[in-house]
Amino acid sequence: MPTTRRNLVRILLCLCSVLMAGAACAQGFSALVSPPRIEDNAKAGATYRNVIEISNVSGQAAHYTVKTADWTLKADSTVVFSDALSAGSCRPWVGIEAPDVHVAANGKRRYRFEVAVPADAPNGECRFAIMIEGDPEPTKDAVALPVSGRIGVIIYLTVGDAVAKLDVVGRKVQAVDGRDVPVLSVRNSGGAHGRLQGFIDGKDASGRSYSFVPATLPILAGETYDIALTPQGDNDDAPAPAIVYPLQLKGHLDSGAQRIDIEATFQK
Repeated sequence: MPTTRRNLVRILLCLCSVLMAGAACAQGFSALVSPPRIEDNAKAGATYRNVIEISNVSGQAAHYTVKTADWTLKADSTVVFSDALSAGSCRPWVGIEAPDVHVAANGKRRYRFEVAVPADAPNGECRFAIMIEGDPEPTKDAVALPVSGRIGVIIYLTVGDAVAKLDVVGRKVQAVDGRDVPVLSVRNSGGAHGRLQGFIDGKDASGRSYSFVPATLPILAGETYDIALTPQGDNDDAPAPAIVYPLQLKGHLDSGAQRIDIEATFQK
């Protein structure tokens, strides 16, 4: 079944094609899409079908344009969408319900899509995005450039028995959001994306012990990404503690059924 992190999460995109969350960038664009991400499985020779829900949370009827796009994930965890077919794109397999959608004021629309996986499709991962874009509207600035809001729903569809295979290939201390934290360089030599999950124990030079959680950044097949490990406070409201280096980590993290053992010392 598809998995989502939160229902009705806003993932809004404006002008520069960078994935963002929060208020719409374009005036008058008031759409929510659920789910914001789909991760599922399909079989070669079968047609996969699913539905997303588009909600218009404004008091006026809205028109949206819908299309597919390829996407890449940059090292800083931002997503860049492309209308052009990338090498090996599975978008020719994808069918969408309609290129235009009208949603009544404060209304909802269930929108269908399908992926016809060829019988000879190899084990791997079909990745694409469904883009929902509002009509361009002029800004109130001196230069009246039309601006439109855009939402990208990311689709990960594992074909056959492809799985991620994650390996830690490096480590370092790096500033993340103004705090020096341990970072693992993780390579994925498998055929599908993976994510590090779980908690790992650490002890710093002051003798204090911490639990660390990995960033949930997807690690795409064939790629290597830096994954930050964040120390947890004593409770949800407490700020993350300051680490006194050197720091020792020992334990394991998980990615699906894979267990990744970690025993390392981090030195600034």
